[in-house]
Amino acid sequence: MILCLTHSNDLYTIDIVMKRLKELGKEAYRMNSDLFSSKLSFDYSLSDNKNTVQIQIDDRVIDANAVEAVWYRKLWQAEAPDELDDDFKEIYLQEYYTMQNIFFESLRDVPWFNPMAKDHEISNNKFGQLSVAAQNGIETPKSLFTNNQEQVKAFFYEECNKQMIAKLHGTLSRSMLGNTPFFPTTQITEPNLAGLATLIYCPMIFQEMIPKAYELRIIYVDGEFFAGKINAGQSERGKTDWRIATDIYFKWEPYKLPDPVATSLSKMMQQMGLFFGAIDMIRHQDGRYIFLEVNPQGEWGMLQRDLSYPIGETIAEKLVARLE
Repeated sequence: MILCLTHSNDLYTIDIVMKRLKELGKEAYRMNSDLFSSKLSFDYSLSDNKNTVQIQIDDRVIDANAVEAVWYRKLWQAEAPDELDDDFKEIYLQEYYTMQNIFFESLRDVPWFNPMAKDHEISNNKFGQLSVAAQNGIETPKSLFTNNQEQVKAFFYEECNKQMIAKLHGTLSRSMLGNTPFFPTTQITEPNLAGLATLIYCPMIFQEMIPKAYELRIIYVDGEFFAGKINAGQSERGKTDWRIATDIYFKWEPYKLPDPVATSLSKMMQQMGLFFGAIDMIRHQDGRYIFLEVNPQGEWGMLQRDLSYPIGETIAEKLVARLE
C-alpha cells in the first residue's frame, strides 16, 4: 500500500495522484495528517523482539509493515479539542506530534517522495537554496537575511540601487489559488526604510528587485519538468507577487525551459536530495533566468488544471517506478 500523506482541506491534486496509483495496480490510502489526534487510535507495541506499529482511522487499520512507499504531499498540525483546558493543550499537541513522528520513523526504510527530513531541511533554509543554486551555475538575486535595520538601509542603497523587495522566509498558508492569508513579496521604497525598526521582531529576506519579462513556476518531478509562464507585470498589484494580481485577469501559459537551464536545475535538485519541487524563477528583461526559491511542497494544481500537464500522473508513475 502507498500512503498519501496530506491534510483534510487538500483538494484536486491528491485525487489525481491516488487515481493514477490505483490505475497502476497500487492500493493508495489518504492519511490526513491534521487528524493525527484523538480522532484516531494507535497501537505501538514491543514483545519478544517484535515491533508492531499500527494506527486505526475509523474502521481502517494501517500497519506500518504494509506501507511500501509514501507520497509526502503536506503535513499539517492537529488542533487541540475546544473542551480541553488551555493548560493541557500544549502537552496534548506535543504528545500527539511525538506519536505521529514515531509512526513516520517506522517507515524510514521505504521510499518517500520527498524524504521528510530532506524536505524540511530544504524548505527551512532558503539561504542554503540560493547557495546550492549558485553552485550549479544558476543566477540568483543579491540577497540579505537580517533583523538589522541599518544593514537593510545599506543594502538598499549600495547593492540594490533603491530597487528592493522584502519577503518572509516561511509561508503563512498553502493554496494553489493564492486566496488565503499570506504576506506577499513587497517592494520597499525609501519612505519604507524609516518603518523598519520593528524588523527586530520579525527578521526578513531582502533582495534586489529584478526587472521582469515574466515569471515561471516550474514543477520538477524526478528528472522531468513542467513549466508555466505568467506575466503579471501588467498588474499594478501583481508586479511584485502574481498571487495578489486581482486587478486584471491573467492565465498561465505553457513554457519550454532551455536545455541548459533544465540541466542546471536538475543538478541542483539532485544535490538537494529532492524528487519533487515547485521552483520559482524570473526571466529578466535582458533574457537571464533568475532563481528565487524551490518549495518541496509547492502547489502545482493550477498548472495541471490550466495547461493539462500530467503532473499528478507523473508523480504516481515516478513513485511506483522507485519500487521496481
